[in-house]
Amino acid sequence: MAAASIKTDIAIVGAGVIGLAIAFRLAAAGRAVVVVDPNDPGSGASYGNAGAIAPYGCAPIGNPDVLRNLPHLLLGSESPFAMRPAALPACLPWLLRFLSQSAPSQARRNGHALHRLLREAAQTWRDLAVQADVSDLIRDEGCLYIYRRKPPPKNGDWASRLRDELGVKQEWLTSEDVARLEPALPRMAGGLFFPDAAHIVDPPALTRRLATAARSHGASFQRAHVERIEPLASRAFRLGSRNLAIEAQKVVLAAGAWSRTLARHVGDEVPLDTERGYHLEYAMDVCPIKRPVSPIDLGFYITPMAGRLRIAGTVELGGLAAPLNPSRTMLLERGVHKLFPDLGAPQAQWLGFRPSLPDSLPVIGPSRNHPGLIHAFGHGHLGMTLAAVTSLIVAGLVERGNGGWDLSPFRVDRFSWGSGQVLPDNRNSKNPPPDP
Repeated sequence: MAAASIKTDIAIVGAGVIGLAIAFRLAAAGRAVVVVDPNDPGSGASYGNAGAIAPYGCAPIGNPDVLRNLPHLLLGSESPFAMRPAALPACLPWLLRFLSQSAPSQARRNGHALHRLLREAAQTWRDLAVQADVSDLIRDEGCLYIYRRKPPPKNGDWASRLRDELGVKQEWLTSEDVARLEPALPRMAGGLFFPDAAHIVDPPALTRRLATAARSHGASFQRAHVERIEPLASRAFRLGSRNLAIEAQKVVLAAGAWSRTLARHVGDEVPLDTERGYHLEYAMDVCPIKRPVSPIDLGFYITPMAGRLRIAGTVELGGLAAPLNPSRTMLLERGVHKLFPDLGAPQAQWLGFRPSLPDSLPVIGPSRNHPGLIHAFGHGHLGMTLAAVTSLIVAGLVERGNGGWDLSPFRVDRFSWGSGQVLPDNRNSKNPPPDP
């Protein structure tokens, strides 16, 4: 049986929050858009994250504090950072680049690049939410880091100093300040509050409604696994799958953790790997907290959502094939019971895959050899946060060929594969940050 054939202006590979935000913007601008994904929209990492919109998240995962503590983080039984031993050979090239990017000068450069996107993240989300009619799912309550024991001196850790350098709003709190913000928490030693943060009260509902909004402007969705991307002599592209062929004038690759193989089809080699993230959920009508709360030493977020409390986070290096690791969910359960001992057993658990680059920067911009293909993947812990601003950039690239941004820190060919370093752009914590 011959595969069905579709022709379109723009094909978007991937229906996570990044692809959906891009689809909505382009369809609303009058472009013919087809979104291709083997699963329901928003059912991957976009489904299970902590729901935070985190404009403060400029500290890359690889930084000097993490570098100093990496042996403990990888080997500690209660560490929020873990690696499956069987995955070491496959992860080693990524880890070597990660170590290189954790050096002070590299990490600082990566943090400054992230901040260029993050400083626009909250406002672009508010604008997009109004346009797509999803504002009711966003809460502007800030985000709270808590210290169960003695907090670090003000700006005593690398990430805090970077945020201060970049002008990110952060407020150091006493034990009494924390209690006033979140009285249901046990007594804390102190806290750090980010007033400009927001959170999504229902990530699955958000992605479903983004898909509906894109459809209302004419976007169509195809359930298919894209197996290959073929550049054509006409400068268009053919997307091939088992039962469907799509010819598109432009392609946006936003397939998250599955983007590496497809990028290779057009000659773009990217050291993308997967951080496996977990969550637990506890059903409740009224949550005990108003905003995302992260106990820094435990390495996860606790987020109040519609009808449930979500506990999300940790980092596990282990690829896409291995099943859920019960020790990771048990770590989350033990951790949250240290704060809320009466929660009982969780009603749901989940494993998802963050697409991560060693420098913690996404890939945003055209393919090296085929400018009609635009990459938009690798957002790591910041996929939800950066969805709106990434969609704005990509729409600018599609419409004008230049989004007006300096995208050199995010270009697909920034890695020098021989040395593990990152090519220079054209510009003149003891624990890894939890996952927003």
